[in-house]
Amino acid sequence: MYNLLKGKKGIIFGALDESSIAWKTAERVHEEGGVFVLTNAPASIRLGNITALAEKTNSQVIPADATSVADLENLVEQAMVILGGKIDFVLHSIGMSVNVRKGNHYTNQNYEFTEKGWNVSAVSFHKVMQVLYKKDAMNEWGSIVALSYMAAQRVFPDYNDMADNKAFLESIARSFGYFFGRDKKVRVNTISQSPTETRAGTGVKGFGGFIAFADKMSPLGNATAEDCANYAITLFSDLTKKVTLQNLLHDGGFSNMGVSQEVMEMFE
Repeated sequence: MYNLLKGKKGIIFGALDESSIAWKTAERVHEEGGVFVLTNAPASIRLGNITALAEKTNSQVIPADATSVADLENLVEQAMVILGGKIDFVLHSIGMSVNVRKGNHYTNQNYEFTEKGWNVSAVSFHKVMQVLYKKDAMNEWGSIVALSYMAAQRVFPDYNDMADNKAFLESIARSFGYFFGRDKKVRVNTISQSPTETRAGTGVKGFGGFIAFADKMSPLGNATAEDCANYAITLFSDLTKKVTLQNLLHDGGFSNMGVSQEVMEMFE
């Protein structure tokens, strides 16, 4: 390990179980010397195994609904008390589509479900940053990262309304990132990750074929949850102090491919 995060303090949203990117990131932050609080919605905490992660990383869990400003205010205030000061890094690893869960096609959405998914997956990122900004809770040269996906720019039919949510998420990162950078010297970025075998990812229709296709298209193959955690560590560190307002493609090269020989061979 490199001690890249020694002395740094943060908040990690969304760790659910051992397959989640937030979980892997928490483990890597701990290995690199960082300290943090873990948070998730109360229902997700009950469904997952976050207490085991907290014990492993010597961290505390603060339940919070990321769509509730009151919950987020309490989270940030408690985190600064527990950690003994302002925050250096935040990971937003939250996404949910009720339409996907209920099997509603993109052309036949339940709009109440659409709004809930939009609020959880994208607007929550604005709420997190607004609370941090108003409370002046971030140290200068801190780093805020959210997880996105290529469907924000390209059509993946079964990704459904999550594609719209990710596009909105990336726009929020740029727009709020400008003010956070100008006023607080804090950077804000999104990571556009390969399809990854998390609990949320595998809920997408046809995910097995989806991940296999991406792997054959990418010259380096799909980036794993562990790979993404390593990338997030670099963005939390002081090595990337001038990287902000970026949607950073972390996908083994998939995003620049037209077609690969491996995929062509399937049709020849």
